[in-house]
Amino acid sequence: MASTPTPASQPLPVDELEAVIWDYNGVIGKQPTADMWSRLAVLAGWPAAHTEIFMRAFWGRRAAYDAGVLSDHAFWQDLVRGGREAGPGSELLAALRTADTQMWTRTDPAVLEVLHRAHAVGVPSTLLSNAPLPLASALDDTEWCATLMSRTVYSARIGVNKPEDRAYEAALAAAGWPAPGRTLFVDDRADNIEAAARLGMRTLHYRGDAAELASRLPQATVVQTASSAA
Repeated sequence: MASTPTPASQPLPVDELEAVIWDYNGVIGKQPTADMWSRLAVLAGWPAAHTEIFMRAFWGRRAAYDAGVLSDHAFWQDLVRGGREAGPGSELLAALRTADTQMWTRTDPAVLEVLHRAHAVGVPSTLLSNAPLPLASALDDTEWCATLMSRTVYSARIGVNKPEDRAYEAALAAAGWPAPGRTLFVDDRADNIEAAARLGMRTLHYRGDAAELASRLPQATVVQTASSAA
């Protein structure tokens, strides 16, 4: 039996949309490849064959790092193996931080195209991402973020991760307190979507369909972007 769409998931007429709040990873940003994970594991002193074990250890501490509870040093020192030291100011810590950040900064051209078209007709966008401080700074320095996002909100800067209510409230505040019922929240994780819906926001559980995403937003007919000009 087909499920009935909830009011939060039903499309809002595009002329009633006041703001869009975007997740980053899994929507705008691409997931790391298996090779990237293996290289990071080896850099941290793990055998390549143990990459999956490394990933479990990584995710086991990542929430605290994303929320700014753990420093770079505390996060990585607990993960390195083989007698390695990732002390403050060390070359290894800098290399781990760089490799980790680079894993998360690849973007999906199809989603950026939708964003550019929405931006061209004046749709205000705010980024809300669970991200540690190095990644937050790297994203803010990108051309697409500086151009397409009115404001950015990162978990490490506010001390709380999605799906906690305070994360969404911080994003709504950054967006100028649009009406939640006229705000579209886009994320690839069901728990984040459910939390936003409980706060009254319209939601789109993104599963990789850029055409569906475009259908939920006002879109300029033609927009010249760096990706389309290439």
